[in-house]
Amino acid sequence: MAERQTDRSALVPAGGDRFRKPRKVLGTMSIDRKVSGSETGGELLIIENTNGSKGGPPRHLHHGQEEWFYVVEGEYVVEIGDERYRLDPGDSIFAPREIPHVWAHVGEGTGRLILAFRPAGGMEAFFEAMSGVKGAPSSEELRGLFRSHGMEVTGPPLEVE
Repeated sequence: MAERQTDRSALVPAGGDRFRKPRKVLGTMSIDRKVSGSETGGELLIIENTNGSKGGPPRHLHHGQEEWFYVVEGEYVVEIGDERYRLDPGDSIFAPREIPHVWAHVGEGTGRLILAFRPAGGMEAFFEAMSGVKGAPSSEELRGLFRSHGMEVTGPPLEVE
């Protein structure tokens, strides 16, 4: 078992980041860490992803992580492999490692997801790197960022009306 970095619990207020460093990704997504990989010996990362507009990331897969989605607010479409699901508040879904998946906020207004990654892997570093990208990254830049953090882009984002 990996050694834990801290044995203390930590309250993270609603709308807050565990380390008070919220991240903006792709201009419209806000990422707040709720449980950090550094607190779990790299075993788990939990984030809150707030979407200010419709859309989501490109279709991708994680070579080393499983991902779990829980909808807090808004409406989402998630595709895992060849299956498409519509998720509303209270719904959750699991994406196994090595299976291509994609998601998009499709509702009006704000959308909020809780995402868990197990193990945490390089996901925190990925969100840090993505928050440093100014404007829309090129396709090649995006593929490189995914690749360098243990993921692979396998297709475009979902088209959203």
